[in-house]
Amino acid sequence: MATTTTKPQTLVGKSIRRREDPRLLTGTATYVDDIKMPGMHHACVVRSPHAAARIRGINVKPALERPGVSGVFTGADVKDLGPIPCAASLPGLRVPHHHLLAQDRVYYVGHPVAVVVATDRYIARDAADLVEVDYDPTPAVADPEKALAPGAPAVHPDWPDNTAFTFHQEGGDINAAFAEAEVIVKQRITSQRLIPTSMETRGVVAEWRPGDKAINLYSSTQIPHLMRTLVAGILGMPENRLRVITPEVGGGFGSKLNVYAEEALMSFISMKIGKPVKWIESRRENFLVTIHGRGHVDYFELAAKRDGTMLGLKLKLIQDIGAYHQLLTPAIPTLSVLMMPGLYNFKNISADIVGAFTNCTPTDAYRGAGRPEATHGIERMVDILAAELKMDPAELRLKNFIGEFPYNTPTGLTYDSGNYAEPLKRALAEVNYPSLRKEQQSARDSGKLLGIGMSTYGEICAMGPSPALPAGGWESATVKIEPTGKVTVMTGASPHGQGEETTFAQVVADELGVDIDDVSVLHGDTAVVQYGIGTFGSRGTAVGGAALYYALQELKAKIKKFGAMMLESDDISLIGGTCVDEKSGKSVSFVEIATAAHHAKKLPPNTQPGLVATHFWEPPNFTFPFGAHIVITEVDRDTGAIDIRRYVAVDDCGKILNPLLVDGQVHGGVAQGLGQALWEQAVYDDNGQLLTGELTDYAIPKAHFMPWIESSHTETPSPVNPLGVKGVGEAGTIGCSPAVVNSVVDALAPLGVRHIDMPLTPEKIWQLIQTAPEGGRA
Repeated sequence: MATTTTKPQTLVGKSIRRREDPRLLTGTATYVDDIKMPGMHHACVVRSPHAAARIRGINVKPALERPGVSGVFTGADVKDLGPIPCAASLPGLRVPHHHLLAQDRVYYVGHPVAVVVATDRYIARDAADLVEVDYDPTPAVADPEKALAPGAPAVHPDWPDNTAFTFHQEGGDINAAFAEAEVIVKQRITSQRLIPTSMETRGVVAEWRPGDKAINLYSSTQIPHLMRTLVAGILGMPENRLRVITPEVGGGFGSKLNVYAEEALMSFISMKIGKPVKWIESRRENFLVTIHGRGHVDYFELAAKRDGTMLGLKLKLIQDIGAYHQLLTPAIPTLSVLMMPGLYNFKNISADIVGAFTNCTPTDAYRGAGRPEATHGIERMVDILAAELKMDPAELRLKNFIGEFPYNTPTGLTYDSGNYAEPLKRALAEVNYPSLRKEQQSARDSGKLLGIGMSTYGEICAMGPSPALPAGGWESATVKIEPTGKVTVMTGASPHGQGEETTFAQVVADELGVDIDDVSVLHGDTAVVQYGIGTFGSRGTAVGGAALYYALQELKAKIKKFGAMMLESDDISLIGGTCVDEKSGKSVSFVEIATAAHHAKKLPPNTQPGLVATHFWEPPNFTFPFGAHIVITEVDRDTGAIDIRRYVAVDDCGKILNPLLVDGQVHGGVAQGLGQALWEQAVYDDNGQLLTGELTDYAIPKAHFMPWIESSHTETPSPVNPLGVKGVGEAGTIGCSPAVVNSVVDALAPLGVRHIDMPLTPEKIWQLIQTAPEGGRA
């Protein structure tokens, strides 16, 4: 036993490099496609080339006759299995029974019709081309507004129209607000369909183990435990006979927050043929059948006084649902309604959502999931109001910010904490705003199109109890100290790029006083990790980290109990991984305690052997990060090209555990926001054919497109959880697009431009310039 202790330097708040990165950067990480098993077979899915058609018949004989083909499965084989699950619940929601494979009809391009299984993926691919499907094409509809029009082709003939659901929310007295208004501005604003485009497409390996009557299911998913529950339900098998293992995910952005047909199909097929089965999605399939994001058509009205006081906000939101519901499809636009007031002191709102079925890929959660659409709408409306009032957009924002917390919004939320003016003031100071406006005027006088745009955003994170979720908003953590004093963390969150293997280890190292390299963080295996909900909605640290914190407190209490027994004292402190007797100064090390706890030769009263603690924690409220982004652009009159001269981001995600990781999340989010603002759009023709079905047609941002992002932060701790964290995974995406569009609209304001819908392609901008007098020079 020692008699001196040294309290180590804390790691929380330090820029620790991600512990996950070496395996990713050196090519030693394991992805689904890296998994190889003896006797493994490969699957290829036969998909519909039509957006809407009846199936007259399917001839699988030519494919079955191909050497190496082990089986071909059609809708008849899976008709008794459960449907693709939709976990969202709204009044009057129409939920089509979406089978794993098409039965008598298809309703979007890419609809799975059959699966060919062979000993080799190339044999399976070639044999899939031999499956003969007799289609009878029927009219399709791909535009959500056209889908809602009388007489539109019915996506699902079971219902008389294409309305998937309607939803109304109101707070305050919207009629009185508009009656009081001195100024009302209106605008139709779209948030176009986007394709998530993860670096790695989806993949599944299913291994039926007949001796155990169990399945090992490998999937690149964000929700391993929920997948186990839902796939077991589809197959009608005991959940404890299904193990889900998530290797490296390769990017998710919400697109892998789902249970798709392929997870259940590969499991079913593996049971049928008695062999492991692998399916790896092609990029074409990824664009066709993995969910899309956004897909809004929004009609906004904003009522205000002439002094800029904002009184009320109305929204009619048309959500392109696609052909059927994925896990959270109907819930995503309700998040837009919840956050439609943004950071502003609105007392009166009214919102109506109409979900429209179309013969397109379903939409669902994509980075930000409803909040980028809401922020884009309100931030564009604030700029439109500022232009109408001839008021500076920064002044208008500062005038209307919420100032006291907690704050109850008219949409039913309670904002936890905030200082909304501080990030905007800091960003304005960073760009020297008064001088910048003078520079802009000088540029305009010389014929240049220079724009200054800003957005101030708020986000709802750390998803708690919600009817949109298939389980509660809680998360779990287990902390186990091995006999040698090494620490293993098992988190029910399933990080896939957010860096919790690093931040969670920082928290553990500080709380227990151990070396960070002595901490191992495990996740993504339902046979190893206690049940958890997963990672999405910036909840990993705000909920999973809080569960970890509370498990650590329980464990520390047990460590002190053992330390008190070993030191024969009741006055014990845990300092730097050592239990210290405050009176005598004697101490016992962390490793000595761990060894004694496992040997259990002598135990404190009412204490079990070992050092392990598990905690399940559900937050009492959401958390609400916020921030301000300012973008300076210059538009080329001759080409319509947009040059981003500066990008300044000031974000507040509560307490920062690792600044390096926070900056990385902001940068990645901004890249996706720029993609939506400037380049990306999923385009369907009138027959429901996806015209942007390859990377040659769908323009994602490249590294050399990116501006230098000047990122800084304010810190307003959240009272919701003990770490004070709020979440930052989606912040950049939410704040980016309105700042960019506001900047470009500001650049073109001298030409009479009031609004531009995304994406702001050079062709679109050039056309706007050409329609101005003398190409915008008059």
